[in-house]
Amino acid sequence: MSSDKSQKNRSVLYISSILALLLVGFGLLTPTKMSKVVNAIFGFLTTDFGWLYLLSVAIFIIFVYGIAFSRFGNIKLGKDEDKPEFSKFQWFSMLFGGGMGIGLVFWSIAEPMMHYIAPPFGQGGTAEAMRTAMRVTFFHWGIHPWVLYAIGGIALAYFQYRKGLPQLISSAFYPLLGDKIYGPIGKTIDTLTVFATFFGVSTSLGLGSSQIATGIEYIWGIKATPGVTSAIIAVITILFTFATVSGLKKAMQFAANIKVWLSVAFMAFIFIFGGSVFILNTFTDTIGGYFQNFIGQTVWMGNIDWLKGWTIFYWAWWLACAPAVGQFVARVSKGRTIRECVVAVTLLPVGFSFIWLAIYGGAAFYLDKLSNGVIQAAVGADYTTALFVTLKQLPLYQITAPLAILLIIACFVALADSTTFVLAMLTSNGDMNPSKKLRGFWGLMEGAVTIMLILVGGKATLQTLQTASIASAFPFLFIMLIMCYSLYKGLQADHALEKKETTAKYSGAEPQAIPELE
Repeated sequence: MSSDKSQKNRSVLYISSILALLLVGFGLLTPTKMSKVVNAIFGFLTTDFGWLYLLSVAIFIIFVYGIAFSRFGNIKLGKDEDKPEFSKFQWFSMLFGGGMGIGLVFWSIAEPMMHYIAPPFGQGGTAEAMRTAMRVTFFHWGIHPWVLYAIGGIALAYFQYRKGLPQLISSAFYPLLGDKIYGPIGKTIDTLTVFATFFGVSTSLGLGSSQIATGIEYIWGIKATPGVTSAIIAVITILFTFATVSGLKKAMQFAANIKVWLSVAFMAFIFIFGGSVFILNTFTDTIGGYFQNFIGQTVWMGNIDWLKGWTIFYWAWWLACAPAVGQFVARVSKGRTIRECVVAVTLLPVGFSFIWLAIYGGAAFYLDKLSNGVIQAAVGADYTTALFVTLKQLPLYQITAPLAILLIIACFVALADSTTFVLAMLTSNGDMNPSKKLRGFWGLMEGAVTIMLILVGGKATLQTLQTASIASAFPFLFIMLIMCYSLYKGLQADHALEKKETTAKYSGAEPQAIPELE
């Protein structure tokens, strides 16, 4: 299974970069036309294919737990003799770290409050609406997204570390395509993967930059116009890209450390001063509601208009981010079994996310009641202010508000650092050490596309970002579905070979190789 055939082929880089540049140019030169296209795509995909996103994610859940607890569960993500590179504690810690990002910071208060004001069913502003809001928020940030990440991580780790193929999504199709993964079909798969990753990341960066701009306006009065938001993106992108190209690893590690420590500090601070008993009650009640409604909520289509802006958007966003997070999961899970990986990836970061959401969301509801609806009113007017309005109800606001902006910036930099690496790797035939110039190029492109989406979206920035994720993830949805079947075929052949080897060991016969995976 040599990957030599792919080393000199740069078609994925050329095609994806040219298309990205054309898209940026079209969006910046004709923003009105771009906005119309965005609205048309959003309406078409969410109205006609919303059911497909929901049903597909349900299939992914069945598939990933099915292989984990089947006879394939003990297959190692690596050679049989490979040992895990990281201890269980280190592995768990890195998976926890992978669950912290711009999205969680952005939505942890805004989403529960928005559902409370306008729930998917029932009357808003009631105690029942609050319980529904927290349960739905847990649902969106729970097991479902991490199932997608687990599939990506397992497929990449299995075919790279066990079968010696390049670290590319196309490698997961080897059982179906054979050496055709090095040809046009494989390159098409990788190009679509680049686009899904690219716009999924741009959505995250767009949300983060909007929150930074709003925080600056809320604290210092500088109006958060699309131009100001774009300027923030441009400055952070230039600084980050310079650090990447210059090889300032210590600076990037410093940003990652800031993200972790500030995240933990904010959780502790808000828990202590934001109504700890109420938060604990909320956490307990919401966990029960989450598991009680897990199956029904997964395929619920009772309010299509609400689903378009929330569940369908989230599932598309997670699909778009699956290659990037999957690369991370694969890298840290080498030497683990499939069962270990599935259980750890789909449960540990989820547990952290639930604690985070219960603390932030629970504190917001508690403080909103004490302040006679101040937080609710602010979120209704501008959801990007949610975090800063909540912090204002707590002690030490003059300190915590700037630190919150620092946390978002640190999340921005950490996300950009990891995803530019992934994009550079995907466009250099799976090279695990892509050039700094290529990483710098994708860093600048991420910033440019995010700015374009902000400028085109204007006041409707959220819908523009949602459309970018939904549209880019749509073709990747089919890739993921077929990839599951291909992975199953590979695992089936692997298990058959292992069974033959075991039989041969006791019979003295030579085992026959499995043709598909030779």
